[in-house]
Amino acid sequence: MASLAAQWAVGVLARVLAQATPTPAPQQGLLAPSQANWLVIAIFFGMVLSVGVIMSLIPFLLSPRNPNPVKLMPYESGMPPIGPANQRYTIRYYVIAMLFVVFDIEAVFFYPWAVAFNQIGWYGLIEMVLFIVLLLVAYVYAWRKGALDWVS
Repeated sequence: MASLAAQWAVGVLARVLAQATPTPAPQQGLLAPSQANWLVIAIFFGMVLSVGVIMSLIPFLLSPRNPNPVKLMPYESGMPPIGPANQRYTIRYYVIAMLFVVFDIEAVFFYPWAVAFNQIGWYGLIEMVLFIVLLLVAYVYAWRKGALDWVS
């Protein structure tokens, strides 16, 4: 009977020890694994920063330093320059450029919508129709305000 009780106790003890969580072993290195990940990121950031600084300083260090009036003139495809080099552009140029960017960015939203169309179903279709209607309203508004006219 004593051996049966001993076997039962050993079995219970083995089950309890099997369920116990092991205590982590002390770290052998200088850094914990979570700190090592940050160290790699810091080294990468330092390398990127140093490459940017070095690439910015190389032209300054290697460029010739003997300017003369001919070299300082603006280059216009071999023709003598007419007027000042820094002329002002009309605001219409910038407005058309911004409208191009806004209406060109919409194409970026069409591709993922088309790829995920089967997964998003009717909800995605309704959302895209609302997006297109909103873009058309903005386009008509810009057209009526004359923002798309190059010369006015």
